[in-house]
Amino acid sequence: MSVLADALVQAPIVHDAAMVARRWADLDSVVSADAALAPLVDVLAKPRVRALLDGIFGASAYLSTLILQRPSELLTTLTTPANSRLPALATRLAAEMAATTTLTEAMRPLRTYKADAALALALGDIGGLYPDVEISRGIAAVADTAVRSAVAFLFRAAQARGDWLDTAADAEARAGYIVVAMGKHGAHELNYSSDIDLIVFYDPDRAAGKLAERHELQHFFVRLTRDLIRLLQERTEHGYVFRTDLRLRPDPGAMPLAVARDTALNYYESFGQNWERAAMIKARVIAGDITAGCSLLAELQPFIWRKYLDYAAIADIHAMKRQIHAVKGFGDIRVAGHNIKLGRGGIREIEFFVQTQQLIAGGRQRNQRSPETLVALQRLVEQRWITEAVRRDLHAAYVHLRTLEHRLQMLEDEQTQTLPEDAAGLARLALFAGYADVAAFSAALTTTLETVQRHYVRLFEKAPELTSGGANMVFAGEANDPATVTALTEMGYSAPAKVIEMVRGWHHGRYRAIRSPRARELLTEVQPLLIAALAKTADPDEAVMGFDHFLSELPSGVQLFSLLKQNPSLLDLVAAIMGTAPRLARVLGAHRRVLDAVLDPGFFGALADRDMIRAIVSAEMASAPDLQTALDRARAVGHEQAFLIGVRVLTGTIEADKAGGAYALLADQLIESLAARVSDEMVRAHGHIAGGGAVVIAMGKLGGREMTASSDLDLIVVYDFAPDAPSSNGPRPLAPTEYYSRFTQRLIAAFNAQTAEGALYEIDMRLRPSGQKGPVATQLSSFIEYQATEAWTWEHMALTRARVVTGPADLVAKVETAIRTTVTRPRDRAKITHDVRDMRQRIATEKGTTDIWDLKQVRGGLVDLEFIAQHLQLVNAATDPVVLDQNTATALAKLAATGQLDAEAAAMLLAAAKLLHDLTQVQRLCLDGRFDPAKAPDGLKLLLARSAGLPTFEALEAQLRATLGEVAALFDRLIV
Repeated sequence: MSVLADALVQAPIVHDAAMVARRWADLDSVVSADAALAPLVDVLAKPRVRALLDGIFGASAYLSTLILQRPSELLTTLTTPANSRLPALATRLAAEMAATTTLTEAMRPLRTYKADAALALALGDIGGLYPDVEISRGIAAVADTAVRSAVAFLFRAAQARGDWLDTAADAEARAGYIVVAMGKHGAHELNYSSDIDLIVFYDPDRAAGKLAERHELQHFFVRLTRDLIRLLQERTEHGYVFRTDLRLRPDPGAMPLAVARDTALNYYESFGQNWERAAMIKARVIAGDITAGCSLLAELQPFIWRKYLDYAAIADIHAMKRQIHAVKGFGDIRVAGHNIKLGRGGIREIEFFVQTQQLIAGGRQRNQRSPETLVALQRLVEQRWITEAVRRDLHAAYVHLRTLEHRLQMLEDEQTQTLPEDAAGLARLALFAGYADVAAFSAALTTTLETVQRHYVRLFEKAPELTSGGANMVFAGEANDPATVTALTEMGYSAPAKVIEMVRGWHHGRYRAIRSPRARELLTEVQPLLIAALAKTADPDEAVMGFDHFLSELPSGVQLFSLLKQNPSLLDLVAAIMGTAPRLARVLGAHRRVLDAVLDPGFFGALADRDMIRAIVSAEMASAPDLQTALDRARAVGHEQAFLIGVRVLTGTIEADKAGGAYALLADQLIESLAARVSDEMVRAHGHIAGGGAVVIAMGKLGGREMTASSDLDLIVVYDFAPDAPSSNGPRPLAPTEYYSRFTQRLIAAFNAQTAEGALYEIDMRLRPSGQKGPVATQLSSFIEYQATEAWTWEHMALTRARVVTGPADLVAKVETAIRTTVTRPRDRAKITHDVRDMRQRIATEKGTTDIWDLKQVRGGLVDLEFIAQHLQLVNAATDPVVLDQNTATALAKLAATGQLDAEAAAMLLAAAKLLHDLTQVQRLCLDGRFDPAKAPDGLKLLLARSAGLPTFEALEAQLRATLGEVAALFDRLIV
């Protein structure tokens, strides 16, 4: 058999003659200085060898460096038959690795093996000795040998340390440690400068009893895998072996580097995606426990090869890799700067053309399961899936593009498929690839790309469009699609790689909402529109993170994605919530039925009035068979209606100042309904109290109809009964005081107990007579006596907001009379002024702040505003009771109308009340904690500005500071 030097049949055209001369001079100098290289002189004199090296020296810096650094290897390679050099190098590597004992020592033989093998393969390939893409099989064989040698070394090292107890020379062969080659490596189709894609599995049963007890199996195999990666890809003075990528393993963001066999099988069975089926076509066990690996891949065959695979699944594969409609046409084909792998008409399209048809046919026709592209093309012809003409076209295109890919990577040893943009770079590549000039190179390449694209488009011409606006939306696969990164950036995402990783995680089933195949199919369909909708928010990155958090808490995604698919307009609303109102997003995640309510045709109409809310609550509660069911239904309708109020504020359907009354109206009806339910339960268990009854008094924001999305309910319960009623008349009698105390406790629990639907409201009873030290419910006579003789001024201030919500009509009248009598009695103005100022000072000492966004406590904020109104009501109500009103703004208007507040001050305070209440509504709607402008989403800041009728957040901040200052000044002027 001829040695390589005598078998050469072709050579590149020289690109840079001056460079050729310099490199020949360098080589001649090295050869002449080493007597052992004397035989090389005659070899280099052969015309075919010289022509080959001329072409290399004029174009490839990488190969030139290999030749100049190791001329002895050049001599050996040229004087050895091409097909025997790789086996000889593998034998040498085995001997050298056997003599190493440390990880550092093992790196050198691996790297010299790769460099020498790369030179041998390149010389044979450029010299025309490898038909079709046979060089790819050679590179894959080199990678196999390197990985196997590295794994064998690592197990020998583990034996030496006493970590691995199996002392056999080939312990790795039955260790349960499995290295699977994926992608081009698995298919024997590696590029010249390829990364290698690996997945590492392990079988605990095969490893049982072989690991020292001081180690945990997963930790040991993960550490071994890290060492394997280091051996292969760490750069040293001798270079590297192969860049190694483990991202094709199941859910790489969550799974360890080595995945347990049963974990992997469960993942693929439960969460495996269509693109992973396509990827697993090329899976091949290359190192470690080959027997265990083959068994694992055999078990995965039903996952890879479905007996029936519909075209929607094939479209899903395609949609996650390349957008369908964007390839319909030839406008994007070019030469300069074109990516011959991912670009139009490139290698990826040939591979998908083959793989998609394999997936359709392979479940029923086992001979369609070849991992090698050219073999699979031939088998598709044999089964009449494609014509011979199509096979011939794609075969030729594949060989052309892969050969060009090798030449491109040989230039600098770069993992690239992108052609040079500049004329000089293109000329260098064209001549190195054997073309006379760039024109000939371009003509041949364009013909190939157009041929591939024509066949590829026909395959998918009837597939549904799953992307929008012409932008790539590719989130699956082993690496980020560059065009998708660009598209996301142009859409406004500042961290597109994070967005891709997040969406990729959704498809990996990291959240329970997306673990069913149906949920992932629906997600694939709505995903591009969803990403586009989130991009339209003020802060797209914040919005997509909000949606991710929302998905993490969602029990099931099928209903949501179905709604979004059927109602695209809902996407904008969901996006607005995610980008602006994280609190609303959490409500949405916990209570899915609220989305159904948003879809009601009447949603964007007027707010529900009292009769409508009463009807809604009554309809929900009427058929509840027991108290527990009633509690769940109250929570469901409460969350739903509160969400709808919030969404109306968020979308601008209603002004924020209308929300306080709407929230209070809803709370009133829920109090009324649940109080009736609790009363019925009390009667059922304990009977009636003669002449007895209880009323619920709303205080604070509820009483003033100024509730927000996160308000507690401030309540007081007052009861009364006939003087001669010793106890209730039921099966378990209770004394009246205990009866109404128990009623109140059960009422509190009805609101704040956690059920399957969560809590409804937190209840605050601290405003009751005697505060937390007093009984939870107060008898009417005690209430009247306390207010007349014991209550502090601040308690009477709070009573200006008291409003009876529910109870027997006669007792309601008595309680309202008692409240009115209390707040209209004559006051000592000086004392009230002193008490109000003293109380404000105490609050400032305990809770004071300079943060203008603490709208309640900051000087000039809601506390000051409310104190002004309450002070003026208390000191004027005796002579002018018309000034009384539970609502702060209404009370201020009444004080102005009766002359108790001058017009200028009233106008200023009313404007302040609207601004502060509007901002409070938005803050409480969107956030659970404090508002920090430095961290708040831009969308929230814009919403706050919009609620105040101002164009920018900066204008709002200026307006707020001015308003707070004016309120503070009026506090000092009016409370005198």
